[in-house]
Amino acid sequence: MTQNSPPLVLPSGLARALAALQDKDRRRLDDTVTRLHTVNGRLWDTEDRVRGALLSTAQVADCKREIDQLNAERNTLAERADEVLGTLADAGCAAAPLHTETLASVVDRLSVLTLRIWHSERTAVRDEVARRRVPALLGQREELRAALDSLVSDVVTGHRRLPTPARFKLYGRDDAVPTEIKPSRHLRRVLAFGGLSECGKSTSAEFVRRMCGAQRLKIGFLLRQAAHREGLADPYTLSARRQAGLMLGELNRFAEHHVDTRLFTIESVHDDASIAELKQLMGDRLQVVYLDASFAVRVERSGMQAPAVAAKDEIKMSRGAHQVAALADHVIDNSGSITALRARLRRIATPPAPTTLHVATPYGLGLPAAVASATADFTDAVRAYGPGVQLAALTGSPGEGTWIAGWSDLDLLVIADHEITGRIHEAVHEYRRALNGAASLGPTLVTPGELTARRLTPRLAFALYQLQQGQPALHTAPGIELPTITRDELALAAIHELPQVILTMRRLRADAGPDTLRQLYKHLVLACRLLLREHGQWEVGPDRILSAASRMPGLTAAPVPSLAEISSAWRDGDTELALKPVTAAVDQLLAWYATQLAA
Repeated sequence: MTQNSPPLVLPSGLARALAALQDKDRRRLDDTVTRLHTVNGRLWDTEDRVRGALLSTAQVADCKREIDQLNAERNTLAERADEVLGTLADAGCAAAPLHTETLASVVDRLSVLTLRIWHSERTAVRDEVARRRVPALLGQREELRAALDSLVSDVVTGHRRLPTPARFKLYGRDDAVPTEIKPSRHLRRVLAFGGLSECGKSTSAEFVRRMCGAQRLKIGFLLRQAAHREGLADPYTLSARRQAGLMLGELNRFAEHHVDTRLFTIESVHDDASIAELKQLMGDRLQVVYLDASFAVRVERSGMQAPAVAAKDEIKMSRGAHQVAALADHVIDNSGSITALRARLRRIATPPAPTTLHVATPYGLGLPAAVASATADFTDAVRAYGPGVQLAALTGSPGEGTWIAGWSDLDLLVIADHEITGRIHEAVHEYRRALNGAASLGPTLVTPGELTARRLTPRLAFALYQLQQGQPALHTAPGIELPTITRDELALAAIHELPQVILTMRRLRADAGPDTLRQLYKHLVLACRLLLREHGQWEVGPDRILSAASRMPGLTAAPVPSLAEISSAWRDGDTELALKPVTAAVDQLLAWYATQLAA
């Protein structure tokens, strides 16, 4: 309805008669009449628009289709209103004279007259003819309200009969959205889940919501919202194209009010025609996911009897649910394990992207000559294995330029196919032998599938993030695809990882001694790094991390020696002096952490 147009006010006699109805009938009638008035307002606007002199033939045709659809809605709503209004009549007076129209028809006329008065009053400001017409229109409305009250009185007392309310109107359905609608720039990605009964649609959507931060919506909810907003009686009677336009409009509206939401899911896709139209409107922003499973599997999982599942299938198939598979972007066989399902869903929800990484030789990482030489030999060995090895990198301090001989470890990350893990282990064994105790080697071997399914530990996610931020790798395969790691994900991962770090640090503190200095210090730095991530702060290097952490609310600065001083004391075996300030800082952090959680 036109913005700021007046509401429809029913005459007092009709209002009193309606007061005798049950609450649910009054609510139903109020909703229906409000929608009818809204549709009449939209009809007025569309009929005004179609008269525009600059409209093309195609635009005129679109407006005509919209007018036809709104007229169909108008008649449907009038029939619904008569279903309630007809109950006011005294059914026992079959011999009473028959009136020419139903009560809803008069209400519809009153709605149009209300709009005509409002538009005439607006035009009267600049049009003398319209100004003179307004008093006559106001008089017509008072006469119509009085006539409606009189008719209601006659109907209730049995002095007048009403005609059959069915209008039997025939309207074609539109084949195009009346006005072009495009996805909002905030509507980045939508997954639409389809499939037959008990195939796993809801389970899949909930997993994507929980693990990927998606906003979960139902197609029925979107259509009902659109119907309520636009005064439509039954959105399911609209053409597939119109339904798609309504759904996209609601998705756009939701996305524009939740601009931080990057992923939406919609379920359940039971109409192949409307989802095909929505796909045409949205393109690749919409990914249709069809979940397939045999009837026996679905019955077993549902806990229902086979006939009940078959009955639900029949309803869905009558709407075209089984035909969604033919137009789906992804068809998932959900007869297997939940692990396989979730891995596939993660790849679809957050697909890996081609990644360009910085590659450097081991001699450019600031490593001692012997360590760099052993690292170069390892790199050559895994490179010779071909495309089965996608990446090899030293993460952590070598990439940060803070590696210290005799103190720092070599954290090795290798991404390789499962079939060659045995050969990778042989290469790691030879790498460790070549180091000859010059450094401690900590290898991490993962498969590409683990990464694209985002089965990542917090430390692995951080290593990938560092590589994507420019830390060098030793070797990468052409066209390597990695999951994109965001700071928000790392901040969330920090919340999950910190408890284990605190527990380990508390155990190390209980056994604190010269031999535990290195582990205790590293866990102190790691705990502070994770706490800073939770606070949205990103520091590199132990000294900067400890300094920044000491400024957190309620945490007093503890004088911890620099990394250079502590590492030197460790190498020289003179750990007593360094251990005391480190344990004091650990005690202070543990006490602060306990206080924060107790609060």
